[in-house]
Amino acid sequence: MLKLKFLLPAIIIAFGFQVKAQNVQISKEELITLTPEWKGERFPDGRPRVSDDIIKRMKLVTVEEAWAIINGAGYRYQIADGWGQIINPDSVLVGRAFTTTFMPGRPDVWKAIDSIGKKEGRLSQNVWAVEQLQKGDVYVADQFGAKKNGPTIGDRVGTAIYTKTGNGIVYDGALRDVEGMKEFGSFTSFFSSYDPSFHNPGGGQNRDLTTMIVGINRPTRIRTVTVMPGDVVLGKMGVVVFIPPHLAERVVKSSELVRLEDMFGILRIREGKYTAGQIDARWADNIQKDFTQWLKDNVKKLPVGEEQVKEIIKDRESRTQQTNSF
Repeated sequence: MLKLKFLLPAIIIAFGFQVKAQNVQISKEELITLTPEWKGERFPDGRPRVSDDIIKRMKLVTVEEAWAIINGAGYRYQIADGWGQIINPDSVLVGRAFTTTFMPGRPDVWKAIDSIGKKEGRLSQNVWAVEQLQKGDVYVADQFGAKKNGPTIGDRVGTAIYTKTGNGIVYDGALRDVEGMKEFGSFTSFFSSYDPSFHNPGGGQNRDLTTMIVGINRPTRIRTVTVMPGDVVLGKMGVVVFIPPHLAERVVKSSELVRLEDMFGILRIREGKYTAGQIDARWADNIQKDFTQWLKDNVKKLPVGEEQVKEIIKDRESRTQQTNSF
């Protein structure tokens, strides 16, 4: 009896793990638990939903500006580089991460996963996540770098992704039908390689079984980055930055301030009002006041929204008043 008392919790834990392991898709409760820093709106499945406004403004953020904020917040490994190929390399990819994880196929595990999918009315595993994508999402898939017999995306699935999201993909593996996907227009995508083969969508014993889906909207790995569902994806300059959702607004606002400071500083240097040394160092009080006045004088002419410029002015004047009160 005593032995059973100690064994029972272990049996319950093991059984719970097995049940949970069968669920390829994360539950809403688990996803909320794994993203506690996000306090804003969420999708019905629990994924953090950074606002459309922040997503739109993120497009002008530089990699360096994003890195400065997320690195300062303790997120050291959020940039994935080394992409073999990029579709539309001169464009910018921005959106909310929808994560998917594949692993090398193993017949017994593939069969178990597929049987669960069939009970839920799902078809081929390579589209389980694709069918759930929404406007503004970026399909982020860990395809374990698979090449021969590995591609789970060709021009047909690529068309489905682009139609649903209006966005491209971040795909750690090989794509097929790349020529067709280049015709989509704004399908800005980062992927590891190209191969004309395709993955095995079935479980026949005489066919190469190369991929199986093991996670939808669970934490996944892209290069050395742990990517969470709802991370803001920023792809440009040959790299992809994954910005934690709770830091996205801070990244955008910091970028906009830096953009305006740079514009002001370069203008004043050209005018000969200040030297490069004065602008490149911590600004003296007279330069700070000049910058604030410049913002007021040009509030409707700047490359940052009028509402955001007014917010910057208000914040600067508030801090000045607090400093003068001491």
